Amino acid sequence: MEENTNYFEVNKDTWNQKVGIHAQSVMYKMDAFKSGETSLMPYELKALGDVKGKSLLHLQCHFGQDTLSWSRMGAKVVGVDLSDEGVKLAKQLNDELKLDADFVCCNVLDTTEHIKDTFDIVFTSYGVIGWLPDLKPWAKMIAERLKVGGTFYIVEFHPILWMFDYIDDEVKMKYHYSRKEVIYEEYEGTYANQASKMVSKEYGWNHGLSEVVNSLIEAGLQIEYLNEYDESPYDVFPDLIKLDNGMYKMKDQLFPMIFKGDENIVL
Repeated sequence: MEENTNYFEVNKDTWNQKVGIHAQSVMYKMDAFKSGETSLMPYELKALGDVKGKSLLHLQCHFGQDTLSWSRMGAKVVGVDLSDEGVKLAKQLNDELKLDADFVCCNVLDTTEHIKDTFDIVFTSYGVIGWLPDLKPWAKMIAERLKVGGTFYIVEFHPILWMFDYIDDEVKMKYHYSRKEVIYEEYEGTYANQASKMVSKEYGWNHGLSEVVNSLIEAGLQIEYLNEYDESPYDVFPDLIKLDNGMYKMKDQLFPMIFKGDENIVL
């Protein structure tokens, strides 16, 4: 691997390539979504409740399905993503579905440079924090964009999952639980279509739960809860077993797959 410090540009190019492939994949169920099916999970809907009339900022929104699902429920939403192709498709879907969401293309760490409003809810989900080298500026930005009394909700894959190398034929533990050094991976395919011939080139970082929690506390957020769960809603890791409830687990799994947290700004 050649040294490349332009991490975000490489990742942006990869995500631009993913957009079209993901939009046509079985995983993202585009036809069902356009017909009115929500892309949000039941526990996300339960956690945030009635969002009608509330302002909501969705960080790292990909091509906006979750953002637009919140918009359908009556929230005034803004989605942010690094990928200009993702934002382009999100805007097209917004127009096609006659919704009123806004989308901004920028590095999530630069959100405050592009968006000055504050929000009742800041939302982020699944495979987001691993693209960031340092969570302190991320948490600071979240605190800046939340109204006093507002809620930050995160649901994310558990850090233990990123300790493994999934590229080789045999899955093996390879990376430290919380790692400051960048991890580079290059492989054919993408999580929503592993048969795709696109080459994913990705720079990422591992962040343990203590780093997530402490970054948010340091930024001034109050933690309401942090829970860990054994099941994943997505079949995006090797050899997962689908359960009767539609969720997924690994065979002989000994660790959680996702965590969820609810934090807010208090006076």
